[in-house]
Amino acid sequence: MTGRTFDDAFRADFENLIKWRRDVRRFRSDSVDPELIDHLLKLADLAPSVGLSQPWRFVPVVEEQVRKKIVASYERCNAQALGGYEAGDAKLYAQLKLEGLREAPLQFAVFCDETTDKGKGLGSQTMPETLRYSVVTAAHTFWLAARAYALGVGWVSILEPEVVRSALAVPDKWTLVAYLCVGYPQEEHIDPELERAGWEKRK
Repeated sequence: MTGRTFDDAFRADFENLIKWRRDVRRFRSDSVDPELIDHLLKLADLAPSVGLSQPWRFVPVVEEQVRKKIVASYERCNAQALGGYEAGDAKLYAQLKLEGLREAPLQFAVFCDETTDKGKGLGSQTMPETLRYSVVTAAHTFWLAARAYALGVGWVSILEPEVVRSALAVPDKWTLVAYLCVGYPQEEHIDPELERAGWEKRK
């Protein structure tokens, strides 16, 4: 049986996909085809996972009241984070746009099911954290796949995990790993926004 081969053109396209994957904070209001999202979630299911456990749980955040709780959590966390910086860093931090919670048409809270029976514990008995690492691979796979279809994704981490978990009424043993905003970006750049803003430089 011959394995799949990839030519130079494919490798160049894949490299461009990685380069043009950006953390998007500014979204257009255009709706996104539900069938496309279903397809992207199926692609995320192809991500590697410890013991083939697939512990990721992509929970759509749809209800306005829930989204308001998420925004309120962000505002609390962001204010606290701002208080931890001084002088020029504080001034610059206050100017950064770090989320698209109010604009993104689609949002997903991505959890790790810490008690999943799938995979029968293979590989995670000695390193249980690999369950969460597996969720990260699924989130990144979803991110790259979305970019290939011209969608943008923004990962919001300035949140209170317990607030998100409670607002969505998910099981106690589900751990928040990622909060993703999804939609068509207002603009596209090959360089990170934080680099353009002068916050940090990529190697």
